[in-house]
Amino acid sequence: MFRNCTYPALKGGLLALLAAILFGLSTPVLQRLGQGVGPLSTAALLYVGAAGVAWTSRRSAAREAGITRQDVPRLLAMAVTGAVIGPVALAWGLQHTSGSSASLMLTLEAVFTAVLAWRWYGESMDKRVALAVLLLLAGGLVLVMAQGVGGQVRLWGLLAVMLATLAWGVDNTLSRGVAERDPAQVVGVKAVLGALCTGALAALLNEPLPEATRAAGLLAVGATGYGLSLRFYLLAQRTFGAARTGSVFAFAPFIGALGALAWGERLGGWPMLLAGVLMLAGVVLHLTEVHAHEHTHDMMDHEHAHRHDDGHHDHVHQPMPVGMHSHGHAHQRLTHTHPHVPDGLHGHGHG
Repeated sequence: MFRNCTYPALKGGLLALLAAILFGLSTPVLQRLGQGVGPLSTAALLYVGAAGVAWTSRRSAAREAGITRQDVPRLLAMAVTGAVIGPVALAWGLQHTSGSSASLMLTLEAVFTAVLAWRWYGESMDKRVALAVLLLLAGGLVLVMAQGVGGQVRLWGLLAVMLATLAWGVDNTLSRGVAERDPAQVVGVKAVLGALCTGALAALLNEPLPEATRAAGLLAVGATGYGLSLRFYLLAQRTFGAARTGSVFAFAPFIGALGALAWGERLGGWPMLLAGVLMLAGVVLHLTEVHAHEHTHDMMDHEHAHRHDDGHHDHVHQPMPVGMHSHGHAHQRLTHTHPHVPDGLHGHGHG
């Protein structure tokens, strides 16, 4: 339904927003479930839950492109940054600061992702996108500054959360390179590697195991806030690009702060209202982005999920399949004009 939409960024933006909601709500819940549990054990349980939901939602090879041997180094780097350093730093930080403060500090993840995507992939950063990033960042800073004035921020906990945002910024940018692969496989491999690594370190350091109820809660948070959220994030990157996905995902801190407020933390007043308006404006700018100009697609061979009514895939099948499918195919050189975003087919420069 989105393929002929006037706003091509809408599908990617909504997927990124859904990922942000799931991850944002997980942060204040994790802040409570993780009390008294070692950060390595917490991370291991989160990614066991993520791995479970990933491997039970895999699609057939005819519908999605599977991961290849060339993807292994990138997946290993994603596991180290996104499934080990990121969650361990966040789990430790949540034990040393408030859930609302940590949620809001996660806004920095979008800044790291946008800058890295601009530098590594050359994704376009026009005035509209830059303004959206600044609005989202400003909203998070308003709340962080308000908490700092109120004496509610503990420095070392927030610095640990900041380290998590840097790690996830690198992870997000690396994942752009496998966005065309089956998201369930990508999430599954990353989660299994992360769970094995953090679980082994937790055992080596003799971290105590949580009680069954708390462990079940952490598995559930991992399945939804990390497994499903990452799946939607990868699908958003596929149609939306790394920088824009990361920027819309910056709405997660605001969702997390609201969740912390619902759990009884005192956070409100005009800073919350102002931050909400700023961040909502940033998300709307992304969702309604229209970027159109004449551009050229060079010849290329690759494999990814696609359909034949999107104006880019005109190769012939016998018989012609209906709907989404995946196989290796070739693109001929093509020059045309239409609204687009920096997805896997639109990585051209802009002067």
